[in-house]
Amino acid sequence: QVQLVESGGGLVQPGGSLRLSCAASGSDFSSSVMRWYRQAPGKQRELVAIITSDGTTHYVESVRGRFTISRDNAKNAVFLQMNSLKPEDTAVYYCNAPLVGLWGQGTQVTVSS
Repeated sequence: QVQLVESGGGLVQPGGSLRLSCAASGSDFSSSVMRWYRQAPGKQRELVAIITSDGTTHYVESVRGRFTISRDNAKNAVFLQMNSLKPEDTAVYYCNAPLVGLWGQGTQVTVSS
């Protein structure tokens, strides 16, 4: 079964950090573009970061300089390092493999004091 499984979410205070992981199984995603999205309550799902097969990265303006997307092809995994978190970063974060239309189940990130 081909699937993506996110982990690493939780409750963190403003200014804190979290590292999200996306473990892929059932297929080799090392040559695939991978994306992180997020969806806050009452809002549309938003693209946060992209990483290509050669490691090129792109970010939405609101997270640039604070978030870092990376990948470990040997582990078939993608990561999202989130620093200097703000309350507006609160959302469910999803991993996505766009070429096969595959989504993970999401992991909740809550930034609150």
